[in-house]
Amino acid sequence: MNVNPDSPRQKMINLMYIVLMALLALNVSSDVLNGFSIVEESLSRTTANSTIQNRALYSDLSGANELNPEKIGPWLEKATHVKQMADSLYEYVDDLKLRIARQADGRDADVDNIVNREDLEAASFVMLAPRRGEGQRLYERINYFRDEMLSFVTDSVQRETISENLSTTVPRNPLSEGKRNWQEYLFENTPVAAAITLLTKLQSDIRYAEGEVLHLLTQNTDMQDVRVNQLDAYVIPTSQNVVRGGAYSGRIILAAVDSTQRPAIYIGGKQLPEEKDGWFEIPSNATGDFTLDGYLELTQGDGNILRREFSQKYTVVEPSATVSATLMNVLYAGYDNPISVSVPGVPPGQVQATMSNGTLTRSGAGYVARPEVIGQDAVIHVTATVNGRTQSMGDYAYRVRALPDPSPFIEYTDQGTPKRYRGGTGLPKAVLMNTPGIVAAIDDGLLNIDFRVLSFETVFYDNMGNAVPEVSAGASFSQRQKDMFRRLSRGKRFYISRVRAIGPDGVERLLPTTLEVIVN
Repeated sequence: MNVNPDSPRQKMINLMYIVLMALLALNVSSDVLNGFSIVEESLSRTTANSTIQNRALYSDLSGANELNPEKIGPWLEKATHVKQMADSLYEYVDDLKLRIARQADGRDADVDNIVNREDLEAASFVMLAPRRGEGQRLYERINYFRDEMLSFVTDSVQRETISENLSTTVPRNPLSEGKRNWQEYLFENTPVAAAITLLTKLQSDIRYAEGEVLHLLTQNTDMQDVRVNQLDAYVIPTSQNVVRGGAYSGRIILAAVDSTQRPAIYIGGKQLPEEKDGWFEIPSNATGDFTLDGYLELTQGDGNILRREFSQKYTVVEPSATVSATLMNVLYAGYDNPISVSVPGVPPGQVQATMSNGTLTRSGAGYVARPEVIGQDAVIHVTATVNGRTQSMGDYAYRVRALPDPSPFIEYTDQGTPKRYRGGTGLPKAVLMNTPGIVAAIDDGLLNIDFRVLSFETVFYDNMGNAVPEVSAGASFSQRQKDMFRRLSRGKRFYISRVRAIGPDGVERLLPTTLEVIVN
């Protein structure tokens, strides 16, 4: 007979296994964390630029109000209200970022240089802790701010953009499964690097919504003549972050220009063809930070040439993809392992993945990986179609392991609720008599995989202390075993051992675990 599974030694082994599985599940790639840092820096620059533009709009309104307070005053009052709301929410989000950073690194934490970027608990603690978590409050404040901003906007396109940017609706995708609300979807088990980036993105969206409303309020003051006297050139890129091998593209426009005239645009000393209508494209074959410099010229009505220079920074990053095992950071041979594969900024339909040492097939919104050889890594190769060209997004290796042994259970129903008896406590005799047999499964909180029981043995002890073994009928109790159950009195016990089972990997195994049954 095997060792009691509830001995201190066996309990310690079980605990070490659970801790190991948790550590594997929490393994976060440093490349992914570095990617968040790059995005964080880009978002911060964008937010800073939006803040400067919004301040300029406030300054224009304030200056116009000094000249004509009767006309401009009501609009300035509304703009001030918008500014106060935006600043309040922005500062609140800033405080949340600092609190998450301090939770991860201590009181001397630096939000811009977080040490424990991979920490999965700090964001959950600050945002989701019972009674004191800030997630629900942030959710409510975003909703209130969004509704207030939309009350100033009538254009359907602008309303849709602001609504989507500040949406608190949980999207329907594999990542939202099991999430009860928006705050859990964003912050539960989220690395500090990702949580800070998400909050920075929210700050960028706040400044964008603020700017859209301020532009509308400024237009209502009939200040277009002031804008025309302050002509400036702008670069509107499709993205400030470019994957190496892709292209940096955008459009150069002159604000408030006469639509009947087209300015001459020069980039690097070369004129952009007029038929391009301001659109340009620059090959990006090296990583790093770059600056687009140039100028445009426009012939005014008096014949004078108006010249305005422009400058725009952009960043080219290495190709990257996100590959994560849905269950844990290993793949099991002979088993259908759920896998999600995505590339930031690329639609799922334009992402392709293949795998060595096994097969990788699409399944719904994700993939199913079925590796073959135990001990040999399974390498997932990801490609994406960007601007009509297919380029590699990286290779990701996963260790291949055999499925662990399952545990035997007595499965029964209590008032319609399925339950599994794991031994060590009393089991009502009526339940035992009405149970057809036993089951086997991996059911440890990380995996839930059923096995098919082929046979097992029960061991009883007579009054003289002699062991009386009885063999089952497959997964079911034999008639002799049931007869032995009837003779058991309260407090008596027997043991289920030598369980033979076969799993989805097709491997037959003799389970080392013994199930102790105490009759209640």
